[in-house]
Amino acid sequence: MKRYVSDEIAEEVSDLPKGLELLHDPVLNKGTAFTKEERRAFGLEGLLPPNIHTQDEQVMRVMENYRRKRNDLERYIHLIALQDRNETLFYRVLQDHINEMMPVVYTPVVGLACQEYGHIFRRARGLFLTPGNRGHFADILRNWPYHNVRVIVVTDGERILGLGDLGADGMGIPVGKLTLYTTCAGVHPQLCLPVVLDVGTNNEDLLSDPLYIGTRQRRIRGAEYDEIVEEFIEACGEVFPEALIQLEDFGVSNAFSLLERYSDQVCVFDDDIQGTGAVVLGGILSALRLTRSRLRDQKFLFVGAGQAGIGIANTLVSAMVREGLGETQARGRCWLFDSTGLVVESRVGVDLQIQKVPFAHELAMEKDLLSAVRALEPTVLIGASGQPDVFTPGVISEMAAFNEKPMIFALSNPTWKSECTAEAAYRYSEGRCIFASGSPFESVSFDDRLLVPGQANNAYIFPGVGLGVVASRSRLVTEEMFRAAAEALAGEVTWDDLERGCIYPRLHRIRQVSLSIATAVAEIAYSRKLAGNPRPGDVRSYITQMVYEPVYRSCLQS
Repeated sequence: MKRYVSDEIAEEVSDLPKGLELLHDPVLNKGTAFTKEERRAFGLEGLLPPNIHTQDEQVMRVMENYRRKRNDLERYIHLIALQDRNETLFYRVLQDHINEMMPVVYTPVVGLACQEYGHIFRRARGLFLTPGNRGHFADILRNWPYHNVRVIVVTDGERILGLGDLGADGMGIPVGKLTLYTTCAGVHPQLCLPVVLDVGTNNEDLLSDPLYIGTRQRRIRGAEYDEIVEEFIEACGEVFPEALIQLEDFGVSNAFSLLERYSDQVCVFDDDIQGTGAVVLGGILSALRLTRSRLRDQKFLFVGAGQAGIGIANTLVSAMVREGLGETQARGRCWLFDSTGLVVESRVGVDLQIQKVPFAHELAMEKDLLSAVRALEPTVLIGASGQPDVFTPGVISEMAAFNEKPMIFALSNPTWKSECTAEAAYRYSEGRCIFASGSPFESVSFDDRLLVPGQANNAYIFPGVGLGVVASRSRLVTEEMFRAAAEALAGEVTWDDLERGCIYPRLHRIRQVSLSIATAVAEIAYSRKLAGNPRPGDVRSYITQMVYEPVYRSCLQS
């Protein structure tokens, strides 16, 4: 008897264990759902209570206990404990209750979980690579029990969400992202590997915390840091040559430099830069159906000029060029506002990082956001600042003064870091704004209308992109793929969604959305000759057959 990663990607392993060893294997364990025949064949009789439950009944038990928990952190711990003992049931619960579970396994609760990671730590997940392991990264990757890894999410923990440097405690992010690869797109969990490059932390609270799980030293910088990343990339290519590498929550300078260095060499992308750009572009393309205008005619003001803000701007520039604008014209439609003020030409060579320079335009310097809004009259206001309530009532009202339907994206995570709430955006725009946020907000009643804020959630993008890359065995991830992903996302938004004010699809449809994105990405891989396998006759059907479904298999199958 063998177990398999999936029908499409098979990995033969040893005979199934028996008795307690089988019950303690989260991949194989079915708990009370083992049949009489399985219990007899695998020495489970007496080790389980006699009543046999269906998976539906097990889901009922999990949810009953989940809803008894006193707070979201306890709910997070409850779910991770389930993942540690019964992986199939864990993904079934998430898939069946995605609206309820998404905020817990992803933003905003995953941020709190990372802040508390060393204190709630129970069982190691993923791989931790430290400076002391240098020269042996490939050997450590081989310690991973599954040998057909196709998706790796890696962080160095320097910029976890909007929370800053959490060091090795940032492991919660790769674990959570890969959970969504499986839940939202059906990438088999055994194809997924979370990794932390533990190069230290400059967080004084962690360095003095006796329960911190990481290397107790200050962050490595410069050439030594680059050498560590280089060894990691090379080790991945040696041990898992078909793996997609997703960079997650690196510091701003490292994020841009690593993407520039490796994107043309290996199958890698940065979700904070490219995934965020694509999900915002998808939302804007949907919003344009409400404003009945063109992308090339918009003026964008970004509050926050880090990797998310610049990543979104670059994505929008690429899309506007595709609409016919020259690159200089397209960049001229995008303005940045950072911690100093408006990014303008007079600041070049004075206080601007190199990534901001292409968006430094000629205008008088404005140091406060309201003045910048008045000077520019943008049609779209995008927040990626990590500064709560920076979109003040005055800023929102001003946006509404010269836009019939102003677009306001308050993207910072977690929820309490959002630039404004959905309620404030609707109230101070007189219910006219098109609003989206990074973390979820409840619907808002305004003038006898129920307005549903969209969540510009990267989970709408990266799982589908990953599935398309895995299916096609693409050797690179390109900007064209992210544009296609954004267009596919916008294509999944219905008029019913838009009439509710929501510019993203309903979350319960996310697997269908991911399948559409995966199909679009794979088509590009095939058309650009990046794919490692021949193009199938029906790409969507081919990918559908690869999708993991969290249902129990019989242990008696040979």
